[in-house]
Amino acid sequence: MNERAEGSAESAEQLLQRWLDRGDDVDAVWKQTEPGPAVDAVASRISGIPKSFLDDRVALVALAGDILGADRGRTAASTEVVQLLADVTSTGSSAARRGAAIALWIWASEGLSGTLSPRLDTTHAARTLAALALRLAAVVDPSEWISDAERRDEAARTFLLWSGQLPATEDRTTARSLLDMRDSLQHNGALAAAAAEHAHRLEVTRALNDARAREAAARYTHE
Repeated sequence: MNERAEGSAESAEQLLQRWLDRGDDVDAVWKQTEPGPAVDAVASRISGIPKSFLDDRVALVALAGDILGADRGRTAASTEVVQLLADVTSTGSSAARRGAAIALWIWASEGLSGTLSPRLDTTHAARTLAALALRLAAVVDPSEWISDAERRDEAARTFLLWSGQLPATEDRTTARSLLDMRDSLQHNGALAAAAAEHAHRLEVTRALNDARAREAAARYTHE
């Protein structure tokens, strides 16, 4: 967990670093996506979020417990959600907290505003919460997801991608192209450079690990 001074909030760079440290493989996520609801349907839920969800005094873990049952189960998935939300809270960032709250509201809205078709998937809830709270909220304040149509579309697409779902009527190529066009992180020079550098380091580390594994396997077969 990143250290910070008491009463301070983590910067955009620190939030993004938390996201990058997760090491989520976006290419693998795209390959595993399944059909989901329409982007406009998810975006509509974002624009209709109750103000109570955006209150910084709301406890995220308790909210996730009410919506996902994340604080009551002992599964690896529920434990990951609780830990992720504890980390988001520890950042002291209102933007990160509201980003997570918006993701939770999208899932909650199916019980309050009607089920989407196909239904929203909660299998990758922690990953999705991290994408909105640590990646997107680091670059665009969640208030803009609500007030600006293009940023709302980006948030809806980000939510669907990291949930493992494709927007209805779109194939992977189209969906990825449309999200890339709206990707605020890639349009932010400094943060995009930091993300690219981190991705390069991960790739080098993976290549070294693969080489070591091949060498170990070769030694084993000759012993």
